[in-house]
Amino acid sequence: MDILIRNTLAVLPDGDGHEVGRHDIYLQGNVIADIDKAPEGFAATEIIDGTRRLTIPGLVNAHTHTYMSLMRNAADDLAFMDWLFGTVMPIEDRMEPEDAYWGSLLGQIEMIRSGTTCFNDMQMHVGQTTRAVADSGMRAVIGRGLQGDAYDENDRRITEALKDLRDYSDCDRLSFFLAPHAPYTCAPEYLRLVVDVARREGLGIHMHIAESETETTDMWRDHHCTPVEYVRDAGVFELPTIAAHCVRVNASDRAILAENGVSVVTSPASNMKLGNGFAPVPELIEAGVNVCLGTDGAASNNAQNMFRELGLLALIHKGTHDTPQCISADDAFRMATRNAGKALGLPIGAIEVGKKADLAMLDLDSTSLTPLGNPVAALAYSANGSEVCTVIIDGRIVMRERELTTIDEERVRHEVARICSRIRVGLA
Repeated sequence: MDILIRNTLAVLPDGDGHEVGRHDIYLQGNVIADIDKAPEGFAATEIIDGTRRLTIPGLVNAHTHTYMSLMRNAADDLAFMDWLFGTVMPIEDRMEPEDAYWGSLLGQIEMIRSGTTCFNDMQMHVGQTTRAVADSGMRAVIGRGLQGDAYDENDRRITEALKDLRDYSDCDRLSFFLAPHAPYTCAPEYLRLVVDVARREGLGIHMHIAESETETTDMWRDHHCTPVEYVRDAGVFELPTIAAHCVRVNASDRAILAENGVSVVTSPASNMKLGNGFAPVPELIEAGVNVCLGTDGAASNNAQNMFRELGLLALIHKGTHDTPQCISADDAFRMATRNAGKALGLPIGAIEVGKKADLAMLDLDSTSLTPLGNPVAALAYSANGSEVCTVIIDGRIVMRERELTTIDEERVRHEVARICSRIRVGLA
């Protein structure tokens, strides 16, 4: 399918910043084929009028657990370990595998409606999120959550992760990482097993690291090192690694992350809600770390809306560092797009020739975007996600003028209500 987006205001990369101007964007198959001139052989099967639209690269949610959309507003105002072990895990124990399919679809609806086209997911119920992505038309990187104490080549969770990878090897929108849960749930021997398997399979690593004060305190007490040092010493950083959170990282940790090319994902709403603090994003950037943005799961965020995270990211550090120049709107938008594409190893996150045709279009007649002023600043400080009207993923329109084309939203809400009643979450 060839799509021409005609005369749209578009946000294009310009060095570390962005250039905004009027452009024609030519989508051929699943890639951006050209800008402002028709590529050879182009024959538009659809022309989208972009006159009153702002077209951006689809946002990339670099860390989440979409199945946790079932737990929205179910585990609130709790200390982190009470939240995890006292509420979230018992709910997970009551879930059946297919519940995660509907939970993931619910999260994907929210992401599509707010302009996210790709997400990096840590799932617990193998095969369910991958199936949901295959059905929805979204792009995703999937990691089956792993934990263990020993080097066991027959580990069940790793076997499940590899089966998932092979079962969906024909879906170009799906990629895979291995996802050891956290330093406090994975022994060094187990992490070495994960590294060996990931190296053999050519996979990266996605892991929670240094999320809370309790984690860092316990790690020092039990192992006389920081969580970052613990993971490094187990060999994890020998492979492409995405480290979620990194709230409690000191200067030495930041240097280790930079030296090893580790990408860090900050999730401001989740970290604040659980009382874990603020990741030192300006200091991570200064150290040379590639920083990305994610929502985390709806059990700790309560939303999958990247525009909320974008605004928080651009505002929080201005306040904590007493300077409005701390994290600019350009910086924040880059973390939600290009930086994430780099971390995931995917050609996404920018409106450039050769990148995947993953785009979101915002309605410029929205009150929140009037007057528009600086469009990139508007994305960080004014937009809330409701402005998104059309979303294209892999060259396919998955939402057209606010109507989903690939997901039956009414069916998803019905199934979620049924599941939540059974697992005793929510009112209806």
